[in-house]
This record gives sequence, C-alpha cells and structure tokens, in this order.
Amino acid sequence: MAEEYDLQTDELIVRKWRNKSTLGAQGTWQVEVGEPLAGPVTSLDSEVIKENCSNPLFMRKDTKTSFQWRIRNLPYPKDVFSVSVEPSERCIIIKTSNKKYYKKFTVVDLDRSQLPLDGSALSFTHANNTLIVSYKKPKEILTLEQELMKELKKLKGTGDGDVDCKTQ
Repeated sequence: MAEEYDLQTDELIVRKWRNKSTLGAQGTWQVEVGEPLAGPVTSLDSEVIKENCSNPLFMRKDTKTSFQWRIRNLPYPKDVFSVSVEPSERCIIIKTSNKKYYKKFTVVDLDRSQLPLDGSALSFTHANNTLIVSYKKPKEILTLEQELMKELKKLKGTGDGDVDCKTQ
C-alpha cells in the first residue's frame, strides 16, 4: 500500500494497493482513493479502439469528515438519481430512474474495520455534470485516522523535487 498526503492540510490525496500476481511478480497498482491511473498513451492517428471521453468516470476523493465518491460526465438532473444503502450486501447503490446508469460499490474502509453501513450517513448532490455521493465517517474511523495522523507527524515528509539516494 502507498498513500500520499497533502503536507499543509493533512488530507489524503492518493491511496493505492499492489498485490503479487499468481506467479509472485509485482502486480499493477489498484487505486482506492484519488485520481485513477492514466491509461496507455496512444498516438492520435492510430486506429486503436479506445474508450469514449464522455463515459462516466467513477473515483473516490475523501474529505476529513466523509468518504466521497465523484462520478463525472452524468448529464442528468438530480431528481433522476437514487442513492441507497444495501446492508445485506454491504454496498451502496447508485441508479437512475431512466435506467441509463447503475453502480454498486462497497466502502472498503468500513469493511476493513467491520463496521455496519448506515443509510442516514449517506447524502448526494449533483452539479456540473458530476454526481457527488458522501458518506459521513463513523467516529471509530475518525479516531483511527487521528491516531494515524499522529504517527505520520512523527515521520519526516519529503518535498517535491530530487531526493538524495544513497548509492553503494
């Protein structure tokens, strides 16, 4: 696991995981929080099939008090969306009444801590073709993050730019 924090605001920017493959080699990075990794760069005149840039883009960006998911490129009005919690499957479901978008996802942090999902902690808003789904963090997660921040403050952060590497 690798995490990046903003040194001024102590906000989590990126969290990504890397698992070993079945043969033991390093796998690809799986982004949990932050912008997804950029895909392979292709030339403009190549005849490769590629994803449409107007497809919905799902990403997670947390704040200090809530888990937040952003789905870009959703041009429908707010009253079309339905966001609900499915406690039996431990997931959040986003769907539209016009049946143009459906997404089911879990809150990985709550699964790791084995905490239940609460429908009253869920809210959503829509602006600029972006649906923003927020789930208020439980107090157990907030205390865990405060303890983690205390540990991270003890570590020395590196700034941008060249880093001295010790050579043999």
